[in-house]
Amino acid sequence: MEFAGHTLFQSVPFGNEWLASRLVMAPMTRIFSKEGVPGENVAQYYRKRAENGIGLIITEGTAINHPAAVMHADIPRFYGEDALNGWANVVNEVHRAGGKIIPQLWHVGAARKAGSEPNIEAPPVSPSGFTLRGSRNEKINALTKEEVTALIDTYAEAAANAKRIGFDGIELHGAHGYLIDQFFWEVTNKRNDEYGGDLGERTKFAADIVRACRKEVGPNFPIVFRYSQWKGTDYHAKLAKNSKELEQLLTPLVEAGVDIFHCSTRRIWEPEFKDEDPSLTLAGWTKRITKKPTIAVGSVGINRAYLSNQDNDHVTIEDNLKIVDEKIKAGEFDYVAVGRALLADSEWAVKLKNGKLDQVLHYTKESEKYLI
Repeated sequence: MEFAGHTLFQSVPFGNEWLASRLVMAPMTRIFSKEGVPGENVAQYYRKRAENGIGLIITEGTAINHPAAVMHADIPRFYGEDALNGWANVVNEVHRAGGKIIPQLWHVGAARKAGSEPNIEAPPVSPSGFTLRGSRNEKINALTKEEVTALIDTYAEAAANAKRIGFDGIELHGAHGYLIDQFFWEVTNKRNDEYGGDLGERTKFAADIVRACRKEVGPNFPIVFRYSQWKGTDYHAKLAKNSKELEQLLTPLVEAGVDIFHCSTRRIWEPEFKDEDPSLTLAGWTKRITKKPTIAVGSVGINRAYLSNQDNDHVTIEDNLKIVDEKIKAGEFDYVAVGRALLADSEWAVKLKNGKLDQVLHYTKESEKYLI
């Protein structure tokens, strides 16, 4: 079956530019940047995906300039001229291949274990000193108001550097139980200042980051915001239990300057609020509420072993792509992010387009460390 006419391969706007397709490479941590500096291997890794049909690449999470931002020495940095020069080379290679690329700016917060590299002496930080399971931990420092303000400035500095070295926008990682998400979540945010409170009030940290980044990059530089309901420690977590609460979460982010929402779900086809709409996805609800373009993601292009339950074990990749096509045409979302399928096979998109899915190299956890 050929997919050359699939909506995924339509050219679409991204800010003031155009993407070659709706396909987005999802950010995936690989720990292949020695001492935090992306080398030529990283540049070629991203270039291969760009020259094989991916319209937009979102880099793996990159550490902002904070000692406890990440938990491994070889996670790429987004500060220091050595790392930024490495990223400038990545950008040039992707652009030469006809693609667009944005960095994902990342701080893991309480997801970091005490004693982790690259700065083993730096304690993990979080909004209130709570773990991702909602318990206090003396090894996790609760951020002071001054530290919160400094972190906001650090995100803004990273955004300015992204624009300076030629990236096409930025993505802020506000999903999966990492630092920004920890401010959203009532389980981890117990603050009694202006950065705590009800759901709408708990958006202030993220909104202030977006606002500070916007000030640095100007009006025409896309800011993508990734968020999720689920957490790495709790797949059933919900920031918003209904569309009214989702509006409380998203409206301050729109007002602060988010251009595109990247709605992270584990299954792209699953409805978010079944009682309100039996089929509308999180990306669909997000677009309905915000009127902003959305990126949908979740198990596109991987084999049936990753489907959500046994009731779905007859569903094929082709079936999922048909659902994606229908939802794009219905206006639920604008872009589709693909993760593990692209991690495993840099030519996944072009093979799909040419009806050669039988030639795709499939992802396995065991093979991950060998993939380039």
